[in-house]
Amino acid sequence: MRPHRRVQRRTAAAFGAVVGAVLLVGCGTSGGLRSAGATPTAIGPARLWPELPPASAAPYDYGEGETARIPGIEVPDGDVHRLDPVAVVQAGLKARPNRSSGTVGLSADTVRHIAACRTEPASCPVLQPYFRDLTGDGKDEMVLGVRLPGRQLSVRVYMPEAGGLTRILSTADAVISVELAGRDLIMRVPSAITGYEYRTAWSWDGRQRAMLPTRDEILRMPASRGPQPHPTTTGPTTRSTTAGPTAAPSVGVSAERR
Repeated sequence: MRPHRRVQRRTAAAFGAVVGAVLLVGCGTSGGLRSAGATPTAIGPARLWPELPPASAAPYDYGEGETARIPGIEVPDGDVHRLDPVAVVQAGLKARPNRSSGTVGLSADTVRHIAACRTEPASCPVLQPYFRDLTGDGKDEMVLGVRLPGRQLSVRVYMPEAGGLTRILSTADAVISVELAGRDLIMRVPSAITGYEYRTAWSWDGRQRAMLPTRDEILRMPASRGPQPHPTTTGPTTRSTTAGPTAAPSVGVSAERR
């Protein structure tokens, strides 16, 4: 097999040489290739303070990677569209997370309103669900929002798993909007710097089996949008701004986790 592979490589090289010659002939004609100018010299990373010992533990726990099996919720066919979102949130109050981060808990006032969703629907903090296959297994996940005091929002994602339901994301913030783009859930959050906002993309991680904040950045907003609200005073409105299950904005985010 090795001689045969060498013949293939030589044939491909000869073909590439012919194509290259044709391209060179065409460069002298109108509309040919033009130089884009000199490119900047690449500078490799330089490690600062190499004598410092590496950290062995994170200083803060943001709740990333925390999951919880939701008790009493059965999804035998894996179809989360049939689930009652209020019942899911109510059952989630009894769920035991795989580790305690202190970031997924709800206030006593919010818990009281959730418990009264059947009798007092006008004050129910559970928003309408959205559905999207965020894990890539061919089955939709359920995305839920729960209004919190201080105009904050708790965002939760539930995955059908082994005939039941597992919460694979639970985070809360004073958000500007929540969006679905492809298999990412993107949260826009006000920054303390006027004219800027944070944008975090949560993505499924098969190794952790949870949604992780894979891309996080601070962005300068166009002047036409005006000043962004301060995170301690304003947050999301009661109207959901997430994309529906059949339409999602194309949002590009790419930055290192701060």
